[in-house]
Amino acid sequence: MKIKLLAVGKTDTQYIAEAIAVYEKRLKFYTSLEIKYLPDIKNAKSLSADQLKEKEGTAILAQLNDGDDVLLLDEGGKMFTSVEFSEFLSKKIVGSAKAVVFVIGGAYGFSQAVYNRANIKISLSPMTLTHQMVRVLFAEQLYRAFTNLRGDSYHHI
Repeated sequence: MKIKLLAVGKTDTQYIAEAIAVYEKRLKFYTSLEIKYLPDIKNAKSLSADQLKEKEGTAILAQLNDGDDVLLLDEGGKMFTSVEFSEFLSKKIVGSAKAVVFVIGGAYGFSQAVYNRANIKISLSPMTLTHQMVRVLFAEQLYRAFTNLRGDSYHHI
């Protein structure tokens, strides 16, 4: 079973890219993780928020396969504790036919078509976070979930 992370836009801050790389390397001991950064939309500043969401949505949907279990990282999504997320992830891994795909949208969120395709929305925090920071926080929580599932000492309750 494969886990994918799709994110709109490049990671352009060095320390954020380095932090993601740390967790990506650590995760190799637990699972196969593919991270795909979708290119920024050209002429985005000349588009309305809805137009931008539609273009980003088209790019996101083009990356999904039939049978993918799609989970949106969205401020309006379900919140979990780290232990609850571990348990949730465990069930997803066992129950998913192809891949579990987590998606981080652009600054304005997702198009309705992406919301319609998603299986669930997940929130990392009720606070507003930059999309760059969400990548790091998600990578760390994914790593924490796998260490928790294996009983490794990273997560202390």
